[in-house]
Amino acid sequence: MKRFKLMLSAALMAASMTTSAAENAMTEKEMTVYRSPTCSCCGKWIEHAKQNHFVIKDIVSDDMQAIKQKLGVPEKLASCHTAIVDGYVIEGHVPADDIEKLLQTKPKVVGISAPGMPMGSPGMEMGGRQDDYAVVSFDKDGNVEVFSEHKANQ
Repeated sequence: MKRFKLMLSAALMAASMTTSAAENAMTEKEMTVYRSPTCSCCGKWIEHAKQNHFVIKDIVSDDMQAIKQKLGVPEKLASCHTAIVDGYVIEGHVPADDIEKLLQTKPKVVGISAPGMPMGSPGMEMGGRQDDYAVVSFDKDGNVEVFSEHKANQ
């Protein structure tokens, strides 16, 4: 009986350690964010990302256009900051849930973007004002598709 209890305890401990390691691997994701030194909403979006278990490497740059070009962000999809996570480009105020979806589904795209600076998107909270907006995916050939849609006040 003692041997059984000991084996059961060891099995439970191993299972909890494996679960914890798996949870940590899934919850802590490294992200590099490039942003302009003059943009305050970028900092708010970074806080949103941190609250959603992203570990941020924050790089301030005076030449965001060159970074976007190097990373393949189409001009029509550009926003104020650009991030890289797991090889994907994240452009602008993309919600963390959409980034998680991207990382789980792993589509063959360069990245996703919330073009412009949609009111009510993460980092662009302005009281109760919200706009409908879409997060789009884009590939190396410039093809763009709706990745997710966000309706105001939902």
